[in-house]
Amino acid sequence: MKRYAFILACMALLMSGCAGEFNQVLKSQDYDYRYEYAKQCFAEGRFNQAVTLLQELVTALKAGEYAQESLYMLGMAQYMSRDYESASLTFKKYGSSYPKGIYAEKAAFYVGESLYESAPEPRLDQTPTIGAISAYQSFLDQFPDSELRPEAQEKLFELQDKLIMKEYLSAKLYYNLGGYFGNINANNESNYTACIITAENALKTYPFTNLREDFSLLIMKSKFQLAENSSEERRLERYRDAEDECYGFLNEFPESKEKDLAQRYITKCKKITKD
Repeated sequence: MKRYAFILACMALLMSGCAGEFNQVLKSQDYDYRYEYAKQCFAEGRFNQAVTLLQELVTALKAGEYAQESLYMLGMAQYMSRDYESASLTFKKYGSSYPKGIYAEKAAFYVGESLYESAPEPRLDQTPTIGAISAYQSFLDQFPDSELRPEAQEKLFELQDKLIMKEYLSAKLYYNLGGYFGNINANNESNYTACIITAENALKTYPFTNLREDFSLLIMKSKFQLAENSSEERRLERYRDAEDECYGFLNEFPESKEKDLAQRYITKCKKITKD
């Protein structure tokens, strides 16, 4: 127990000494000394301290030989300390300030990386995801021969899949709501119609998605439900539309697990369309 207490005391003393040294450096007017200490902090993984020092130094060193390095290192320190929003802004600043700088390629890549780390799950707002896709695409356009190209492409595709999943979840939610808010016609058929529109737009935007069958299934089911709940004047038209959709689904996905459902829909539709 005494030995444990002694170790804790030594650690506290060491941390106190480091904090005291950092405060002295922070107050120093010797920018070269402060910059070297910031580099030491970065090398030792003390990223928050490096950020604190570099935030002021990037302005003081703007016209000097360390201008590019200090700005890039600030971005990396912010990235490593998981302040991804600040990191993306710093890397963008580097790119606009030094478009042909020695760190321009990596800075462009890390704009995408920072936004990638900020991208939320598919159910949430995907603004950071869209920003990351744009950043990676800009990087690929600007540096087509970069060694980082494969990684950027892989993450770009991953982010696109996240956007597709968000569209699928939205379409599925509309379908599940169906006529939940009372009579579907009184509700202007909004939920099934919204499902169809969302799914069809997703297929136009992402025609080669792995979720193509899932979107198509939602469209087919929604059109059948629209027919089932249709007003008398639109009943025949909607059953014909649903029947055509079922045939289209079977033609494109003949081995689908839902082919029996499509056949049942067709049987029901024919009873109406042949009368």
